[in-house]
Amino acid sequence: MSKLKILVFIVIAALVAAFFAFDLKTYLTIDYFRTQQAAVNAYVQANYLQAALIFFLAYVAVTALSLPGAAVMTLAGGAIFGLLWGTLIVSLASTIGATLAFLSSRFLLRDWVQAKFGDKLKPVNDGIAKEGAFYLFALRLVPVFPFVAINLLMGLTPIRTWTYFWVSQLGMLMGTIVYVYAGTQLGEFRIGAGLIFAFALLGIFPLIAKKILDALKARKVYAKWRRPARYDRNVVVIGAGSAGLVTSYIAAAVKAKVTLIEKHKMGGDCLNTGCVPSKALIRSAKLLSHIKRSQEFGIRSASAEFDFAEVMERVQRVVKEIEPHDSVERYTGLGVECVQGEAKIVSPWEVRVKTDGGEKIYTTKNIVIAAGARPFIPPIPGLAEANPLTSDSVWNLRTLPKRLVVLGGGPIGSELTQCFARFGSQVTQVEMLPRLLIREDPEVSDLVMQRFQAEGIDVLVGHKAKQVISENGEKFLVVEHNGTDKRIAFDEILCAVGRVANLTGYGLEELGVPAQRVVEVNEYLETIYPNIFACGDVAGPYQFTHTAAHMAWYCAVNALFGNVKKFKVDYSVVPWCTFTDPEVARVGLNETEAREKKIPHEVYTYGIDDLDRAIADGEAQGLVKVITPPGSDKILGVTIAGEHAGDLLVEYVAAMKHGFGLNKILGTIHIYPTLGEANKYAAGVWKKAQTTQEQLRFTAAFHEWRRGAGNIGSVLGAALGMLGQGTRAASQPGHH
Repeated sequence: MSKLKILVFIVIAALVAAFFAFDLKTYLTIDYFRTQQAAVNAYVQANYLQAALIFFLAYVAVTALSLPGAAVMTLAGGAIFGLLWGTLIVSLASTIGATLAFLSSRFLLRDWVQAKFGDKLKPVNDGIAKEGAFYLFALRLVPVFPFVAINLLMGLTPIRTWTYFWVSQLGMLMGTIVYVYAGTQLGEFRIGAGLIFAFALLGIFPLIAKKILDALKARKVYAKWRRPARYDRNVVVIGAGSAGLVTSYIAAAVKAKVTLIEKHKMGGDCLNTGCVPSKALIRSAKLLSHIKRSQEFGIRSASAEFDFAEVMERVQRVVKEIEPHDSVERYTGLGVECVQGEAKIVSPWEVRVKTDGGEKIYTTKNIVIAAGARPFIPPIPGLAEANPLTSDSVWNLRTLPKRLVVLGGGPIGSELTQCFARFGSQVTQVEMLPRLLIREDPEVSDLVMQRFQAEGIDVLVGHKAKQVISENGEKFLVVEHNGTDKRIAFDEILCAVGRVANLTGYGLEELGVPAQRVVEVNEYLETIYPNIFACGDVAGPYQFTHTAAHMAWYCAVNALFGNVKKFKVDYSVVPWCTFTDPEVARVGLNETEAREKKIPHEVYTYGIDDLDRAIADGEAQGLVKVITPPGSDKILGVTIAGEHAGDLLVEYVAAMKHGFGLNKILGTIHIYPTLGEANKYAAGVWKKAQTTQEQLRFTAAFHEWRRGAGNIGSVLGAALGMLGQGTRAASQPGHH
């Protein structure tokens, strides 16, 4: 550090130290100002310019040195000098002081910070260089960070000093006027309409400022587009999967004019290639598994003859039976205009649709993107040439593959692995991570893996797929495990390693809408254009049909009524289920996540092998695992593995959503004998764990006394011990 920097640092440090050493902050309080009001007013009347200059310099010094008291001085400026002159003095002094603090930070620290952290700060520097004035204006207008922090941190960035000065002057002006006006009312020291209005203004100013900022952002992003004079539609929805259908349904229900555009099939992936066909296939496979287990149920022998093609035809019949729920006819009847064609957004208010009959431009007040996602095919050499199956194309099969390789140990890969194995395929499941269903706790993954292995599935975890090769008419997948390669022969290979959002082909690039892995949206599901929304798989963060429908409500309501009231999307309670056998369902935290995030927690587990109905059904395996905060019955998360886990989870989802805990579940009557009793028994595990040995000693002594076999002294002694144990127990870490 140069001598000049050292000198400047010493001067600033000395001035700040003096401020606190001489307790000068007592002069910058409302109480002190009130006691000196008469004297201050008299001095100002006799020496107006001198008083104004002293106040101005003091304000500059306070802000330049980042000392506490600027807010009180702003109020005092209004009380002393009135609205006009108070605003002028405070506005100029605050900007000069802020700029001096900015320059001090820049002079003393910027070179060091940039040299040490320049690579990490590059995105920040690039953003400031491109949009620095706008970022600063937003911070000044809606002070989400203290102005002191803004002054010092901005000094470390490449923003120009003049830009910093004039943007700060402009951005702080409205807030300064509000505070100075409040000061003019405080100066009267009486409660009147003006004072009430001033405080109301202080309360609502951040909301007003936010509205102004939103309007400025919108004006900037829409600057190069020409807005239509009128609109044909209130909403145009792109994509007729779960998200698009629900958005359209809600819009039509409130009598908005809505057009739904789908280039393929109504119902999207869920109906045609996802949830519906996979569950139909799982049902047929499960029936076969029960027949194979017939002796467990007292049936000496049972067998089934089936044709895989007929099974797959049944799957399609199920799709056809559910199809009317998502059909053009139904939605047309609800008031939705359904168009089959290829949509492209050509401006923030215009969507061009190509159909067999030509092209048409729809003008619309709002656009909702619900374009969905598609299976991801990893760039493994030779894989594409092997024509891999995916969750989209597997439904075209009519011949059961004799040897099937499934790439992926997530929910889709695991569900289809078990299905095909139960139909008789020789299935090898390959997962590069150390276990299946990596998002779940290890014992849950192990439970599924053990069932797979018991059913004859070759599960290869920790194996990385390297290459697909063909030799002598045979196809092989080459995998690597612990540095050793292994070949797996197959007839078909199914790729189930994840899904990627559909981001191209409908105008995002031309509009400049940010979209990397998903379309980027804010908490209201708006893109950078406030009238263009995105929901469902295309926006993430969860790729489930039920979360797509959940997001769609926010899109529809915010699009149609956002000028009056906007709603932030709520992901606080998101459940999901993997429909393997056993099923795995979860909501909230699991134990692994709680440990990784260092969240204090306790774990309570009930084994479903103890449950009467599960034993009677021959499904006595699995668990209910509840995560709570220490010493509380509040539910942080639940994992259920077992028969009908997805159905059982709903009680916990309701508990987490509506704020009731394990005590309320324990106090609720559950029908006997049902699998649902597992939830009550899990709550019972929690309750039992709350009971200490000292409490049991107290109740034993109490009952002994009631029988006349003991004395009151032993009861009191046990009670004191219980109270002491309770205090100690509360400080102990969580337990299982």
